Amino acid sequence: MNNWLFTFFNYFMIFYSGGLILSYLLMTIVSFLQIHKRKKYYSAEYIKRILLNSPHTPGISIVAPAYNEETTVVDNVNSLLGMDYPKFEVIIVNDGSKDKTLEKLIENFDLVEVPYNYIEYIKTKPYKRLFRSTNEKYKRLVVVDKENGGTKADASNAGVNVAQYPYFVCTDVDCVLNPQGLYYLVWDVLSSDKRVIAVSATMRMANGCTMKEGRLSELRPPISFLPMFQELEYMRSFLIGKTWWAAIGGMPNVSGGFGLFDTEIAIRVGGYHGLSMAEDMDMIARMTAYMYHTKTPYKVTQVPQTVCWTEGPTTLTIFNRQRTRWGRGLFQFFHLYWDIVFNPKYGVYGTVTLPYLFIFEFLGPVVELLGFFVLLFLIISGAVNWTTFWLLLFTVYMFMQFVNTMCINYDNYTGRVYSKRRWYAWLAIPSILEAFIYHPLTVIFALKGYFSYLTSRDFKWGEMKRKGFKKDNTSNAPVDEDSNSAIEDNKTN
Repeated sequence: MNNWLFTFFNYFMIFYSGGLILSYLLMTIVSFLQIHKRKKYYSAEYIKRILLNSPHTPGISIVAPAYNEETTVVDNVNSLLGMDYPKFEVIIVNDGSKDKTLEKLIENFDLVEVPYNYIEYIKTKPYKRLFRSTNEKYKRLVVVDKENGGTKADASNAGVNVAQYPYFVCTDVDCVLNPQGLYYLVWDVLSSDKRVIAVSATMRMANGCTMKEGRLSELRPPISFLPMFQELEYMRSFLIGKTWWAAIGGMPNVSGGFGLFDTEIAIRVGGYHGLSMAEDMDMIARMTAYMYHTKTPYKVTQVPQTVCWTEGPTTLTIFNRQRTRWGRGLFQFFHLYWDIVFNPKYGVYGTVTLPYLFIFEFLGPVVELLGFFVLLFLIISGAVNWTTFWLLLFTVYMFMQFVNTMCINYDNYTGRVYSKRRWYAWLAIPSILEAFIYHPLTVIFALKGYFSYLTSRDFKWGEMKRKGFKKDNTSNAPVDEDSNSAIEDNKTN
């Protein structure tokens, strides 16, 4: 029995790890080729000049749900209103906040309730009222007040219902957007030979950054324990993972923190699943399925430039809540859309993307848990080949160091984000320690989310307490334009 278990465990882990390594190697190579290709022909000045002067530049509705965000809501709304783009609106959806989120919005932006013919294109929890500002300075701002729906998806749908433009950006109210970031997103839409139904862009951690007049004046890596790991995780996810998926036409999701969507298609598919805990995957699944059913060529693209910063969880309690929700959402997603997995009718998305996510993302925590217990049993029974064990462990660990190093270099190559180049060295800390500290936590919380979904336990969107940004109150403190602009000249230095 021991020999059979030992042999099976050895071969299974070798093939599983080998498959993961080979897939990441392919992703790393293809993502670099894509980033290099964009760097060669994307000129920031040209893009901005064309879109500013063209009568065909589409308007964008920025939708940002808010639930108990009183700490940062004013700063972040000011940031959203400060976008450098010719035609946009900012829609804040107060999703039944229990704190002073709505009161602070009313007070700081001179809001008054106005009559509005609310058309429920997408079913949501009851709409209450709509606010606009009496101050011309805030004429782009719209605030929707509604009953709490328990998920961000429900709040986002309410924002889409009042959106007046052909494209909307779904973001979080705690996010700070690059003032010129919308140009890149729209350029992807207008320069494509296929209908672009969604555009993803790189997101980063704002923890540790300094805010001045609604903008990030100093960009640096987080020094807090959990956010510094999340910074590296986000870089890897966007610069390698999503860039690869976009290149082969199989994007699995556009982050709920920031992404642009085709408003018409989003409404046609019924918006986000109102009870979804994985709204980022849910929307792309619905839109992708619709495009395949209607036999319409489409694209979902990835912009490698960083255009959004978000405040990551700083305490284990909040991080636990966030990752448990993500785990529950992933389980829910495969439950709802299992008919697409391995289905050739849905092209690359059904035959490559979802099978990969199921095998390596969804089953990954389960495989690691089973592997731990099998290893423990084999250690007790004295059946472990320690040479093979340490060799496999070392190979996987060193390969991930290689991927992390390449990811950091990609960020430099795309356009340096941090105000000082030496701050990239700080990322060596999470890179070295991730496998021993951060990764086990993500596995535990993912499994907790699976268990929560299987046992049908009640689970709400919940609240993430914000610390807010460090303020730069100096009147002459320079803003780092190179770092603070998503539209940088991409010519070779």
